[in-house]
Amino acid sequence: MKKFFQQYYTNLFLTDRLFTALGFCIVLFLLKFFFAWLGDIPEIATGAVFVLFFIDLFILYRNSKGVEVKRFTSKRLSNGDENPIQIEIKNHYGFGVNARVIDEIPFQFQIRDKDFRLHLKPAEIKSIHYNLRPTKRGEYDFGFIRTYISSPLGLISRRYNFDGAKVLPVYPSFINLGQYELMAVSRYLTEFGIKKIRKVGQSSEFDQIKNYVGGDDIRTINWKATARKGGLMVNTYTDEKSQNIYCIIDKSRVMRMPFEGLSLLDYAINASVALAKVAMLKEDKAGLITISETIGSIVPADRKASQLGSIMNVLYKEKTRYLESNLEVLYSTVRSVVKQRGLLVFFTNFESLSALQRQLPYLKRIAKYHLLVVVFFENTELKGLSTDPAKDVEGIYHKTIAEKFIYEKKLMVKELNKHGILAILTPPQKLTVNVINQYLALKAQQRI
Repeated sequence: MKKFFQQYYTNLFLTDRLFTALGFCIVLFLLKFFFAWLGDIPEIATGAVFVLFFIDLFILYRNSKGVEVKRFTSKRLSNGDENPIQIEIKNHYGFGVNARVIDEIPFQFQIRDKDFRLHLKPAEIKSIHYNLRPTKRGEYDFGFIRTYISSPLGLISRRYNFDGAKVLPVYPSFINLGQYELMAVSRYLTEFGIKKIRKVGQSSEFDQIKNYVGGDDIRTINWKATARKGGLMVNTYTDEKSQNIYCIIDKSRVMRMPFEGLSLLDYAINASVALAKVAMLKEDKAGLITISETIGSIVPADRKASQLGSIMNVLYKEKTRYLESNLEVLYSTVRSVVKQRGLLVFFTNFESLSALQRQLPYLKRIAKYHLLVVVFFENTELKGLSTDPAKDVEGIYHKTIAEKFIYEKKLMVKELNKHGILAILTPPQKLTVNVINQYLALKAQQRI
């Protein structure tokens, strides 16, 4: 008997409706002292409340499995993207119930309002949908789905706990990879219909001879095949394949700066995954190197089916460090790991021209053997500050300093270009598109 009541006590909650009814009974007892004509009404009302209480208790607990609740998610979450979460609830009671569903989402989100209320008819199934946007990679612990069920009487509610202790990993952004595939397979380079790059020249890798059709380049006419066939024939060429494309990610303190909830390291990781995907679609080999004061992870370039998964598994737990990157070690690693000429995309950040000049000798040495693209970030806060009108002397001072830093960033691009190093200066939110655009443009220009 004791165990029976302990079980009910742990899952039994009294509702506001019950307290309201009991409060009404107390008021009746107080009024009885002044109005004798009330007679036995307070006792009858109190007895009715207790009878209804036990009826409510009986109908809620006679069914051991009153409701069924499940949470549906993907096996992993995508960092920086809206991830759909679905909760499905089914009513096994023979009457309609009111449900309150509280999903205990991971503490990293700092959200406490995932509290849903709904009504279910007998045997009815309903779904709850919402989205979560993680901003850090790692493991996220989901707790229970706390479900409180009350009958039409509504005097008590019974608690059910479902789907406890579920851990989901948050991987680099993969939800939006599909939109970049279109950029890889399209004939022209586009930035979602905005930017168009003219294809310069043609690849020297011969593909086949085919019949001439309107629009083909007349310079590719094969006159010997035309004479034999008796009709115009043209040579076709394909893009060169199996070229090495390495993403080099700086994990030093300069990549800790946050922007819209994500660090610069997270933006670089997301862009690297997207670039690797596009490179493999273009039948190139994608690889990865991470660097801080020492070399971190190395994934040799390859285009096997599991390569993208290998890159994502390495990047899954990468974190920024607090020391400056050692580019001398990076140069030695590149020379020993990357044997053939390839494209190296180096994601880093320079806050001053002097910081670039300290690393420039090593970048020049790497650029002697490979096509090097250095990607660093615009400070969008400074850009906004420089465009806002100054209202006082302090505002003029802040605006001048902001313009100085912005001008230095532009000088860095010129300094790198002067030494034959390509540079991309980009706001974080446009990083992925700008990097893929640069890769496809270089591919079209046969510079890799």
